Amino acid sequence: MSESRFAISSASLSAEIEPLGAELWSLRDAQGRALMTDADPRWWTGHAPLLFPFVGRSRDDVYRLDAHEYAMPQHGFARRKSFALEEQADDRILLRLDADVTTRAIYPFDFRLDMGFVLQDATLRMTATITNMGEARMPFSFGYHPAFAWPLPYGGDVEAHRIRFAEPEPAPIRKVGAEPGLIAAEPAPSPVEGDCLAPTHAMFEGDALIWDDLKSRSLTWGVPGRPHLKIDFPDTPWLGLWQKPGAHYLCIEPWAGMADPVGFTGDVWDKPGIMALLPGDSRSFRMDVTLVAD
Repeated sequence: MSESRFAISSASLSAEIEPLGAELWSLRDAQGRALMTDADPRWWTGHAPLLFPFVGRSRDDVYRLDAHEYAMPQHGFARRKSFALEEQADDRILLRLDADVTTRAIYPFDFRLDMGFVLQDATLRMTATITNMGEARMPFSFGYHPAFAWPLPYGGDVEAHRIRFAEPEPAPIRKVGAEPGLIAAEPAPSPVEGDCLAPTHAMFEGDALIWDDLKSRSLTWGVPGRPHLKIDFPDTPWLGLWQKPGAHYLCIEPWAGMADPVGFTGDVWDKPGIMALLPGDSRSFRMDVTLVAD
């Protein structure tokens, strides 16, 4: 483990958190088996970036606010900023990012992003809390982007892994369109059969699969009949799935917000999924990952 990373543990799980981006770097079971990406640089070296202040890509990496244009990298800047340690115990940690001169240059708002990690037996609970510390109404979106092992370390082929949604998901999904990273106007048929998705590497040759009409706020990931992960996301209405085809991970990404649509030229307030935070208000987004024994 890097000396700069923080470690927390419970009887069933251990986790490492990187202060750069408050990124969940690893999650392991009691036997030390990895439940997250191997970060093979042939594919993607990310682990679990936080998406703030915007999810996805702005067209031409620029967004418009009140007749001004601001540069914004894909998925925002939080993943590239160092978070400060606020609280730490054996089984929990709280990291904080406050607005500074560099963030205000491209996102002219005084925000606070608190990122908490707590291990409770076989569950990792992650909670992001965003607070408007300024005096103006603040537009934002937020998303999680964790990359879970595919295959998980409990046996079974890659092709045997399944996502099982809490509810049937027949609604059409969204895909990336002709402009890189932007959302196509036309929906695509759902690849879910009932409540079950059998992912394949080929599904991601055109980039992410995006559910913007999602009934479920919970799903499971793994091989039926074997230990698997249960993932709860009560505060985020949308979901992205993504990988670089052939890699050893599947990103399961609860989102509140998404990329610009193809051809979008509007103000940021017109961007799909943008939320408003009034001065002094906070909003939290929780994601729980539970290791289920069978």
